[in-house]
Amino acid sequence: MVKEIITMDEVKIFTGNSNVPLAESIASYLNMKLSPAIVSRFPDGEIQVRCLESVRGKDVFIIQSTQTPAENLLELLIMIDAVRRASARSISAVIPFFGYARQDRKTKSREPISAKLVANLITTAGATRVISVDLHAAQIQGFFDIPTDNLTAVLILGKYFREKNLENPVVVAPDVGAVQRATTFAQEIPHATQAIFVKKRLSPEEVETSRLIGEVEGKNVILVDDAIHTGNTLISAAKEVLRRGAKEVYATATHGIFAQDSLKNLEESPIKEIVVTDTLPVLSRPNLPEKVKVLSVAPLIAEAIRRILMHESVSELFEKK
Repeated sequence: MVKEIITMDEVKIFTGNSNVPLAESIASYLNMKLSPAIVSRFPDGEIQVRCLESVRGKDVFIIQSTQTPAENLLELLIMIDAVRRASARSISAVIPFFGYARQDRKTKSREPISAKLVANLITTAGATRVISVDLHAAQIQGFFDIPTDNLTAVLILGKYFREKNLENPVVVAPDVGAVQRATTFAQEIPHATQAIFVKKRLSPEEVETSRLIGEVEGKNVILVDDAIHTGNTLISAAKEVLRRGAKEVYATATHGIFAQDSLKNLEESPIKEIVVTDTLPVLSRPNLPEKVKVLSVAPLIAEAIRRILMHESVSELFEKK
């Protein structure tokens, strides 16, 4: 059977308001422009969505991260519903940052599993595929009953640090949950060793780092996590490794959420450089510290979209040649 050939004339890319610069970059890498749409507010504050060109029989990609406020998620759901009712052939929700991902299980009685609820909402709205980047937990893919691609920015971040040629690098996981990610990252850094913090979390905002397993004395430390929320975990870990004789401390994560006063706290911290990606609109943040470096995942997402359209393997993006 001959593969169906998809032309870009059959593809439409829309975006909500959560991260327009990233959406524009993704479209540019595909030699396309974003399809015109109205995503605004009615006078009473409700979300208004209208696609300004036909999507009938088209393969539609909607690019929208779902960080707070919750209106970003609602915009995505309404846009999916709009193109579904307009007879799109397929609807791919491209969610560079999947919000509510940390609520992926019950840790106390009478708590919701919000990540599963969000997955249900996206599927019910009419999405036929989901593309995301570095989900907080890989098992969230199983919350969806539609094809889900969990891309990773680890290779992008690893390449950046590999080219820095740090002397005696050690990759440190700030908690047990980051071990697999840190291990994958360490494979991208020649001669890197590894260490791990075993931490005790006092509350969702407060973390007490309790024990370090591994050697950091005289080494350049790279702290690796999936996201930076308040930054408290990284700041605590940085102070501890420096106390144990580390030379310099770097930090990297895919998602730079930077909640509350985290940017100010990170600027005043002993961390030399913080490297994140543009899954969130970090560059638009006011008073962004010079130590924060932003790399783009636009080429990664654009290539995944191309492979999906051409019925090629997405996983080959992350396989060693």
